[in-house]
Amino acid sequence: MSINVLAICGSLRAKSTNRGLLRYAQAHAPDGMKIHLADLQDVPFYNADLAEKPAAVKQLLKQIGEADALLFGCPEYNYSLAPALKNAIDWASREPDNQLLTGKPVAIMGAGGGMGTSRAQYHLRQVCVYVNLYPLNQPEVFANAFTGSFDNDGNLTDEKIQGMVRKQLDALAKWQQQLAR
Repeated sequence: MSINVLAICGSLRAKSTNRGLLRYAQAHAPDGMKIHLADLQDVPFYNADLAEKPAAVKQLLKQIGEADALLFGCPEYNYSLAPALKNAIDWASREPDNQLLTGKPVAIMGAGGGMGTSRAQYHLRQVCVYVNLYPLNQPEVFANAFTGSFDNDGNLTDEKIQGMVRKQLDALAKWQQQLAR
């Protein structure tokens, strides 16, 4: 089994706890799974008037096309998903016949205040339905970013959440294999 996963973080901050979740996932992926982190820093907002896609968009679309599955780091901004993550999905969904997203498995994890990023993740699931991504139902990963679970650089240090991330990656591998049949 060899699975190529593209991780996309909705936060652009280098020390983001959501980016920290994805870094932990990348470092602890199960055997046969390789996780690459997308860079959204230079991806402009989707604009149908652009005559040519910017280089950062072309790179992102190439990475999505090569991925067997996606892993979203979903921050919660004002009870919803972050614009950078939604924008990445918007760009990909505009490809002919939605070919980059249709039928692709995806797992979602997030770190934020209070309830983690549950509200944002549920909004993201609605977007996934529309663009025909297949989100993994369980296990869900909702981490509280403000209870000592992360260090000052945004790295995940909480063993319980680390275990949840590893379980989600194992489930994503099985989900991808099931959908690939």
